[in-house]
Amino acid sequence: MRNKKLIFVIVLSAMAAIVGLMKNYPIQAEENKPVSSERVPTAVETAVVSRSDISETADVVGTLVPKFQTDVKAEYPGIVKEVYVTEWIRVKKGDKLASLDIREAETLVNKAKSAVEMARANLLEAKVAAQRADREYKRMIRLKESGLTTQQSVDEAGTAKEAAVARQSAASAQLNAAQHDFDQAKVRFSKTVIYSPIDGILSERHISMGDLATDKTLFRIVDNRILDLTVTVPSKYLRFLKPGLELRFRTDAFPGQTFIGKVKYINPSVNETDRSVKVVAEVANDPEVLKGGLFIEGHIVIGERKGVLKVPRNALITLDVNTQKGELFVVENNLAKHRIVSVGMTTGEMIEVVSGVSEGEQVICRGGFNIKDGDKVKINGGK
Repeated sequence: MRNKKLIFVIVLSAMAAIVGLMKNYPIQAEENKPVSSERVPTAVETAVVSRSDISETADVVGTLVPKFQTDVKAEYPGIVKEVYVTEWIRVKKGDKLASLDIREAETLVNKAKSAVEMARANLLEAKVAAQRADREYKRMIRLKESGLTTQQSVDEAGTAKEAAVARQSAASAQLNAAQHDFDQAKVRFSKTVIYSPIDGILSERHISMGDLATDKTLFRIVDNRILDLTVTVPSKYLRFLKPGLELRFRTDAFPGQTFIGKVKYINPSVNETDRSVKVVAEVANDPEVLKGGLFIEGHIVIGERKGVLKVPRNALITLDVNTQKGELFVVENNLAKHRIVSVGMTTGEMIEVVSGVSEGEQVICRGGFNIKDGDKVKINGGK
């Protein structure tokens, strides 16, 4: 009986060993199985090479400034008697803005007028005296010819004539000076009323009744109907710049809207520091929604081409701006194929491709930076 138990234990142990070997064999077999060297396809997004019109642009930023604005000042000092306008109203050229106390100016006019009248009377008297001296001189000459007077008397008459003529000239000069002072006094009197020199909006007012108007600014008038926009453009675009080019821009004050200006002036010299050139564009602001002082971002359209091949700019993994050469990948049979391309004009997110790809090919525009020529790819999306 004891021998039977021993045999039973041995059999059970052997069976357990066999089961253990069977369980361990698949694991070892799996571990010994060779690992596949095949890479998982890289997920990419693509765009189709297509033809369309393209515009090359130069990006710019700047600040809008009213083309016409003026600070109105009093040409002569005086106490402000009346103010006819308030801020932010529209005024026209010639509208009354304010008036000054006229009493001092009126006094100056009256004094100058009296001086003119006195100078005119003095001149008349001097003329009469000169005429009388001339007649006396001529009479003395006739008497001398008749032997009825001496040469000394003739000389004295001539001297008296010259003195009378000199007094007449002095009186005439005094009248001219008095007339000038009178004219100036009348001008000053007319300046006691201050008028708007241009059409526009009264943006600032710095005086009130009773203030002393000096040479400080009394009003500021802004005409926003035409705005100037001064921007800097890299000198590499200089050969394309000319008056009349469109400048399209946006401003945060009006999201989603695009405004258009026209290049008016181009600085003839290039900035030596950053190799840029200043350009002034005019913006016709009708209706007057834009205001001076707004910051803008935009671009100047410097060239246009019809029916060119183009790809997204982000399809290029390298770009040499000097040689106009770049690199990208196209997809052929789910494989990435390296291409060297020649590029042309750039606008926004698109760039012209002169050579290296064909219409209808798919270029990788996302996910291609770690790809090598011949890698498998999987297209997840595209344009």
